[in-house]
Amino acid sequence: MLNPSTIAFACGLAAGAILGVAGRAGRFCTLAMLEDAFFGSDLRRLKSFALAAAVALLATQALAELGIVDLSRSIYLTSSIGLGGAILGGLTFGIGMALVGTCGFGTLVRVGGGDLRAIVVFLVLGLSALATMRGITGMLRVMLIEPLALLLPEGNDQTLTSLLGAGGAVRALLVVSIATALAVWALADGRLVRSPRLLASGLAVGGAIAFGWFATGWLADDEFDPVRVSSLSFVAPLGDTILYIATFSGARLNFGIGSVAGVVAGSFVAAMLARGFRWEACDDARELKRHMTGALLMGIGGVMSMGCTIGQGLTAFSTLAVSAPITMLAIACGARLGLEFTMTGEWLPALRRLFGVST
Repeated sequence: MLNPSTIAFACGLAAGAILGVAGRAGRFCTLAMLEDAFFGSDLRRLKSFALAAAVALLATQALAELGIVDLSRSIYLTSSIGLGGAILGGLTFGIGMALVGTCGFGTLVRVGGGDLRAIVVFLVLGLSALATMRGITGMLRVMLIEPLALLLPEGNDQTLTSLLGAGGAVRALLVVSIATALAVWALADGRLVRSPRLLASGLAVGGAIAFGWFATGWLADDEFDPVRVSSLSFVAPLGDTILYIATFSGARLNFGIGSVAGVVAGSFVAAMLARGFRWEACDDARELKRHMTGALLMGIGGVMSMGCTIGQGLTAFSTLAVSAPITMLAIACGARLGLEFTMTGEWLPALRRLFGVST
């Protein structure tokens, strides 16, 4: 009989594979989503992301309402709101994401397509995440984040419904209203419907998020061998994967490690089927330095904010954690700043453009 950690790993592998295919074949990319919205006035990717958020929210809350998953056991529903981590970490992650050209999830998609630069990013991101969680930069994280956390009254958590005092039918109505609003905005003008790949990837990613909660909260649930209730995120799991590879006999599999392997595998299969697999490398040392710097910032910022564009933008959002929109707004601002820098090569003009200050 399979133990809970093995079940969680297998489910993570399946959920990650769905995201890998969505990223490679369905063009689901969070940085491209922001870049299209900022500079191309093309909101289709953003609407695909909104559709994924709607599906994830509705399905996850249905699981919680039915008593299948206890979301209060997740890391997102704490009794304090980490404003410092959400803002500082989100900005840092967003800048790093722009320097690399993709997020942690996108890095794994690139690895599956044969991008050697992405392997370097994967290693630097994972190691910097480990160091920020439990290593040398962990002290800096505590010093910066802990004083800026907003403690909530006893018995409350950071879900939107808890802060509003909404329960029962009111809570259900709020969830349905938010999910409906996102879905209507995504589908109303028909542009997303006319982009079947983006439409399908949005639906698939949202479903994969909910499946992650179901897998860790029910399928792998065992009171004698507890597994952390979680879903998809791509910062800390990259570090856990490196640690597992390095300490195989002293570590255990989990959902996050499975999802990392799954994204790479799904992307690889999609690339091979489309005949798009090819080896790529950095053009010069300057490009490699930019990728390594961005990966370092993503690892540190992602741990500070407790998630990435997937981890906070979709997974935490599906729990109604108020940290999700705060972090995503900070990531978007950081990404805009980073993208401006990559175009100008200077930080001051980038800051001026970000805040609309004329030169």
